[in-house]
Amino acid sequence: MAHTHDNIDWPTRLASMRRADDIDAETDRQVAGRLVGILAATAEPVIVDIGSGGGGMSAAFAGALAAHGGGRVVLSDAVPELLDAATAHVRDVAAGTPVAVDAVRADASSDQLADLLPKADLVWASRVVHHLPDQQLAIDELARVLAPGGWLALSEGGLATRCLPWDLGIGEPGLGSRLTAARDVWFVGMRAEMPGVKSLPVGWNKALEAAGLTGVSSFSYVIDHPAPASAEVRQSVVDWLTWMSGVGEDGLSESDHATVARLLDPADDAYVGARDDVFILGASTVYLGQKAG
Repeated sequence: MAHTHDNIDWPTRLASMRRADDIDAETDRQVAGRLVGILAATAEPVIVDIGSGGGGMSAAFAGALAAHGGGRVVLSDAVPELLDAATAHVRDVAAGTPVAVDAVRADASSDQLADLLPKADLVWASRVVHHLPDQQLAIDELARVLAPGGWLALSEGGLATRCLPWDLGIGEPGLGSRLTAARDVWFVGMRAEMPGVKSLPVGWNKALEAAGLTGVSSFSYVIDHPAPASAEVRQSVVDWLTWMSGVGEDGLSESDHATVARLLDPADDAYVGARDDVFILGASTVYLGQKAG
């Protein structure tokens, strides 16, 4: 496994990441179109996707750039298995369009990041900075990747994802809330164990300002896959429950562990992947800041 600061085995999550990309593709297209829209005056913009994961957002950027008239998408990730798979996917999407697709393996926390990547008109970093030891230093480095007049779009925070009815008919009601609370406790512990970790005791907008960016603003968008959900969405709920119960294992009661085991058992009548009352509802926030021209 490639070294990551959070010690998460990211390659094992590739299938679930790609599933989430597939069901969120339309939302990603809308967000990508909005961000490429602020680059309207730039011919053939360069977009760098930091922590590109399964490649869903890079694919959306490729589509938006094709509609814009062309450009370049650069995927960057520290995990080679993710980077290779995502790059192949985005190249397939961009085939036959005036969009170039490149890949750079890099640790997003490196103080050499700006030397490894091309100057970008837009840097997109979604839910990656909070996995790095010094979040402010990482944002400072992302700002250095920007070309003069370029934009940093940092997707962090929002509202916790909900997927389960309050009362599932088994176990104690409110399992979803307890899973979120247990995940939050795990997250605090995960960060505390990182070598060289530093706190970021301000909101993300203040961190962008501290990096020297101007015109800082934000917008939020909703991820909404209502019940009754498709088979793909239900499988993504299985992915969500597997992840949340895994990282939050120590914070769940014996009763909740028993409930989760039933919900994840395809042979059980309670199997979450076969329920028509599960859903996915959440919100993500994007913080924007511009480098002086």
